[in-house]
Amino acid sequence: MSTIATTDGVRMRTKDGTQIYFKDWGSGQPVVFSHGWPLSADAWDDQMIFLASHGYRCIAHDRRGHGRSSQPWNGNDMDTYADDLAELVDALDLREAIHVGHSTGGGEVTRYIGRHGSSRVAKAVLVGAITPLMLKTPANPGGLPMEVFDGIRAGVQGDRSQFFKDLSGPFYGANRPGATVSQGLRDSFWLQGMQAGIRAVYECIKVFSETDLTEDLTKIDVPTLIMHGDDDQIVPIADSALLAVKLVRKATLKVYPGAPHGMPSTLKDRINADLLAFIQS
Repeated sequence: MSTIATTDGVRMRTKDGTQIYFKDWGSGQPVVFSHGWPLSADAWDDQMIFLASHGYRCIAHDRRGHGRSSQPWNGNDMDTYADDLAELVDALDLREAIHVGHSTGGGEVTRYIGRHGSSRVAKAVLVGAITPLMLKTPANPGGLPMEVFDGIRAGVQGDRSQFFKDLSGPFYGANRPGATVSQGLRDSFWLQGMQAGIRAVYECIKVFSETDLTEDLTKIDVPTLIMHGDDDQIVPIADSALLAVKLVRKATLKVYPGAPHGMPSTLKDRINADLLAFIQS
């Protein structure tokens, strides 16, 4: 699969013709980042510049429909997200890669390994990940009710711009007493969200809420670090990380007291140091 150099970065064309934008910084063992909803590769800038400066090749892509990637009508599902990631890995011939996924990106990494295996993967990191399943079902009684996700859909359809401005509060914990989250960080969330196509934004709500990744987690056979804040208001820890760590054979759980969903930004120094330590371990 070929890559395409453009005036604003590098793109890969997938088998169905979708152009996937990606950043490729530094050299060394590859670290591949998958972002959360409704963001883009830019959400990983703090981690990428840190790890690239410490001798690693850092790659982050904009998921189809998000950021600077093209906005196809179809393919907004977890299998296709995982297949796009596999095509990117193959196009760049990445081996012994460390895959890091946040939120929906954690689901993407999990499905990628579950669907494509770990022959090119050295380690995995799931940060505030949606795994194993966010939706409340008879088999998953601790999940969130459908009404929560219907409310997100209504917000996206009704006034997406204002909805993203409001959502940035709980995303970064700015709604907690004593919070010091900057307006600039919240504005960045809004900007990245508004870059995404509304079709992808809307359909991805079903993807991150209803995709059951239980079986995929059991297929992960590489050392895995699960990082989660215990004040995550978007993906509550009790029905995500605390369950996922029991399903992954070689998993270690690191809980961050009081940390929000967007802790790669609000706690970037701690997250960066812990990522580096895990990669070097």
